[in-house]
Amino acid sequence: MASPNVKHISECFIQPHYASQESKQSFYLTPTDLAMLSAHYIQKGLLFNKPPEANSPNFLDTLLAKLKYSLSLALVHFYPLAGRLVTKKEQDPHLYLVYVDCSNSPGAKFIHASLDMSISDILSPTDVPLVVQSLFDHDRAVNHDGHTMSLLTAQVTELVDGVFIGLSMNHAVGDGTSYWHFFNTWSENFQAQEKNVLISENISNPPVLDRWFLEGHGPIISLPFTDPSEFIDRFEAPKLRERMFHFSEESLAKLKAKANSECDTSKISSFQALSALLWRTITRARLLPPDQETSCRLAANSRARLDPPLPPNYFGNSIYPIRSEVIKSGELLEHGLGWAAWKLHQAVVNLNDQALKGFLTEWLQSPTVFTLRFFDPFSVMMGSSPRFDMYKNEFGMGKAMALRSGYANKFSGKVSSFQGREAGSIDLEVCLPPKVMRALESDYEFMEAASAPSYEWSS
Repeated sequence: MASPNVKHISECFIQPHYASQESKQSFYLTPTDLAMLSAHYIQKGLLFNKPPEANSPNFLDTLLAKLKYSLSLALVHFYPLAGRLVTKKEQDPHLYLVYVDCSNSPGAKFIHASLDMSISDILSPTDVPLVVQSLFDHDRAVNHDGHTMSLLTAQVTELVDGVFIGLSMNHAVGDGTSYWHFFNTWSENFQAQEKNVLISENISNPPVLDRWFLEGHGPIISLPFTDPSEFIDRFEAPKLRERMFHFSEESLAKLKAKANSECDTSKISSFQALSALLWRTITRARLLPPDQETSCRLAANSRARLDPPLPPNYFGNSIYPIRSEVIKSGELLEHGLGWAAWKLHQAVVNLNDQALKGFLTEWLQSPTVFTLRFFDPFSVMMGSSPRFDMYKNEFGMGKAMALRSGYANKFSGKVSSFQGREAGSIDLEVCLPPKVMRALESDYEFMEAASAPSYEWSS
């Protein structure tokens, strides 16, 4: 039996509540922004249980009105998200400049939709149901599509007993840190509006929109292209199963203690130990030949690693995919958890100001645009971060039941780490081909540490 479809009821565009003087200027993209032009939008969302007052006939209309108003207030501070990408070309001398025009755009998009399914239909199945991909705008869009599509869309989908709020944001404009910073600010404005204390000029953590470039470069970075067909790659993922796994605070502590004990150290973090577990067990599940090379990448926030450091609330892309030493799968599996975790720890320690600026210098000498084919099929990529404050986002319906993501940026071996609903826990979204996922589900080392997320909702 086919699943019901998500029905779009209405669409509109939201402008910043008022236009600041700064918002009339162009927002230039840095090398780490431009490198993301062929990747997908960021798509993450939160599923809320309908509160008792949802029985009121005006509940949804009131919710939508408040969401739109608080979104317009948040866009005052994050005005690039209401803009559009523009490319300026010149032949002699060559110029291929992609930037954000913040003043000639209809704004961010807002979609009201409905789905004739319940929370249990979304959360109960072992695998994340495909219908979740329809809870987001910009399905399969790449960031370069921001020339004609909104750079930000909020989609609010009403379920039988819940509400899903999904944001899709152009990844060439900001990274996960910037994404959740915006989501948190939207929620802060909504909650202040509920208390009738909102002053739109004041938010607790305003973004820093000043562009950061390597000394001697920028703000105008010309790409060595004449047409987008030279660098845009519309990657289609193979058939994947997508599952959520839960790691309790206790389980993470055991992994960390085990990894440190095996290496006679105390320097390995819980997340490094967890990443090592995924690297080892996914490699084993893939049944790779012993001489097949493999590695593990961790998406790292670079703000604090630069010297001088960027502000924590710097808005843009400041991430780098830390890569472990490339080793043979047989060697990885012959050693224990601690050995793999130490490899990751060393890679994290080695990502410093010198390494980051070296990467940027190389990029400026030969600018490239990354594609999802950049990640090889024998490795593991740990994306997102459990450090993002995801469950502080409340929109008059209490704490979210769960977090889910869309189709974007998924491939075999992509693992996204999310803050768990319970303090100190982590949820992992694991994407693997069906055969490999079945092997992982039978892996004793993995399943001893993991559990299925537990949810409670009212019917």
